Amino acid sequence: MQYFNFEGQTALVTGASGGLGKQFALVLAKAGANVAIAARREDRLKDVAKEIEALGRKALILVMDVTQEKDIEDGVAKIKKEWQKLDILVNNAGTSAMAPAEEMLLEDWQKVVDVNLTGVFLVAKHAGALMKENQFGRVINIASMYGLVANSAFNVANYHAAKGAVVNLTRALAAEWAKYNITVNAIGPGFFESEMTDDFISTDDFKQYVAISCPMKRVGKAGELDTTVLFLADKASSYITGQTIPVDGGWTAI
Repeated sequence: MQYFNFEGQTALVTGASGGLGKQFALVLAKAGANVAIAARREDRLKDVAKEIEALGRKALILVMDVTQEKDIEDGVAKIKKEWQKLDILVNNAGTSAMAPAEEMLLEDWQKVVDVNLTGVFLVAKHAGALMKENQFGRVINIASMYGLVANSAFNVANYHAAKGAVVNLTRALAAEWAKYNITVNAIGPGFFESEMTDDFISTDDFKQYVAISCPMKRVGKAGELDTTVLFLADKASSYITGQTIPVDGGWTAI
């Protein structure tokens, strides 16, 4: 068996207009998959699509707000029309909003829960229905190490709550869909360079925080999530489901 070869397979990556989502889309394309890329910013999706097509793969642009179920329905319908199937979902779209818990506005709580939890569920719901038709699928939810542990440096109770729920949603969907040959797993990244973290990861205070909290004493580098995505997406990973794999430099190990 040839591992990590996705020739003839199709994938959907949400939050694919930049950052980790773009990286996930490109690594799947490099491995042979045709990739549907979803996000709200069509102009940036067009740029990502060009990079996928330059690799000799097909790209399908889906303008999608994961808090709007109609967007998701329409996007998955477009995948079915173009490719008749969906093999891989990387459920990556996410956001954050910081505030002390006792001061957090309901709108900031709801925004993070809507995108990071409800959006993950809605995309999985519609993608999973298409996978069920073909009796095969690989769902990869992007959770966070902060779905497994708390922290005392950032006031993000909303983010912790949503990402922790994604970890258990992953287990629930894995149990429900195992009979359809659909595996559902999650990745729990630590801090990586991305648009969401650019504002603070270079500060001296943050570097000191990482040095104390992370055994590797650094943030993740570009590409250090790639093999985890490929591993969970591979056909040979057929007996792994309901699991969350932290990719965090050992952060959650101590």
